[in-house]
Amino acid sequence: MRSPIVRRALDHDLAAAAEVTVEAFVGDGHTRPDSDYVHLLRDTARRNREAELLVAVDDAGTGAVLGCVTFAAGGTPWADIAGPDEGEIRMLAVGAAARGRGVGRALVAASMDRSRELGLAGMAFSTRPEMRHAHRIYDALGFALAPERYWSPHPGTDLLVYTTRFPHAPS
Repeated sequence: MRSPIVRRALDHDLAAAAEVTVEAFVGDGHTRPDSDYVHLLRDTARRNREAELLVAVDDAGTGAVLGCVTFAAGGTPWADIAGPDEGEIRMLAVGAAARGRGVGRALVAASMDRSRELGLAGMAFSTRPEMRHAHRIYDALGFALAPERYWSPHPGTDLLVYTTRFPHAPS
C-alpha cells in the first residue's frame, strides 16, 4: 500500500476536506452536530487562507481527499498553544474509508516537515483525551505529552498537549 500524497489544499479540494473534517469530528462523537465548532470545521477556505490546510489525496489517480489538517506557525491566529518557535496542527481528520492507510501519520509528518522548512524548533498542539487513535500516531512520531501545558478553552473541554523538539534545534 502506497502512502497518500500530502500537499497544500487547492480550491477544488476544499469541499471534500470540509466533509472529511466534519465526518471525523462529528461522526466519531468528538463534536456535537449542532455545535458552533462545526461551522469552523467546515470553513476550509478560511483555514487555508489564514493558515495552511494540508490535504492527503489518493495517489491512485482519483485525487480524492482522504484527510486533512490545519497547520499554523506559533504566534499566528490559528495557533492556540504553540510558542513562536513551534508549529501547530489543528483539526487532524481522516475519512472513515481511509483509516488504517497511514493518512493521519502522513499528515502529521508533513506538518513536521513544514515546521522544519520554516526554521521552527519543534511543534506543540492540543488534542482531546479520547482521541486515542491520533495519540498513537503522535507517540510513534516522537511526540511526548506536556502536562504542564494542558489547558481548557472552555468549561468541560480539557485538552492534552503534545510537543516535540527537532534534532539540532535550539532548546
